[in-house]
Amino acid sequence: MNQQTTARVTGAWYLGLAVTGGLGFLLLRPALYVEGDPAATLDNLATQQGLSRLAVVLEMGVVVTQALAAVWFYKLYRPVRPVAGVAVAAFGLVNAVAVMASAVFMATATAIAGDRSLIAGGDPTATVGVLQLLSANAWGVGALFFGLWLIPMGWAAVTTRRFPVALGWILVVGGCGYVLSALIGSGLAGAPGWLVDGLTVPASVGEFWMIGYLLVRGIRPETSATGLAATHPVASDAASTSPS
Repeated sequence: MNQQTTARVTGAWYLGLAVTGGLGFLLLRPALYVEGDPAATLDNLATQQGLSRLAVVLEMGVVVTQALAAVWFYKLYRPVRPVAGVAVAAFGLVNAVAVMASAVFMATATAIAGDRSLIAGGDPTATVGVLQLLSANAWGVGALFFGLWLIPMGWAAVTTRRFPVALGWILVVGGCGYVLSALIGSGLAGAPGWLVDGLTVPASVGEFWMIGYLLVRGIRPETSATGLAATHPVASDAASTSPS
């Protein structure tokens, strides 16, 4: 398989990650899980079992597409920046594990809402509330690795010139912003929502740009990248001395 085909397959898995994450995490999850109100969440899960199970399936879809995107980024980067390829794959797979934990908690909450006898003698509202919190925290901690995988992804783009340099820098900045967002959101009580969300905006821009570039353009040929580096000697020196 040539690099252009590898790039487009990588882009397809990355697009799948964006679609499943957008539909599940951004659309269905807020409609079902009411923050700070486990009773309302339990009622939503019980009365909308179809949507509840679809939300779990989409969460599992995030796991599958994240894992496959990570592996295919490794395949894409291995010939040009092997260390960056390993880092992208490793961080992406850890994030997939974090989302898998969230899916387990969501699936359990959905099952309890559908059959409260599963916790005979217990409090289903309190149990669903704990599961909701565990799921949210799995995403919150997993965001560290979702940010971390963007940093080597972007740095490889900057140093090899196989992708637009501006795209690479946006991914690096976006990855750092994602990590800061996760740390602030989890470590600072009452952190402003605009700050936590705003720090992830560059990452979103870079990700959608990368998806579009992979699907439409693929990856620049090595000869084109060499020509670009020749006109930018500083970047060329960085590429030649980078350990990744």
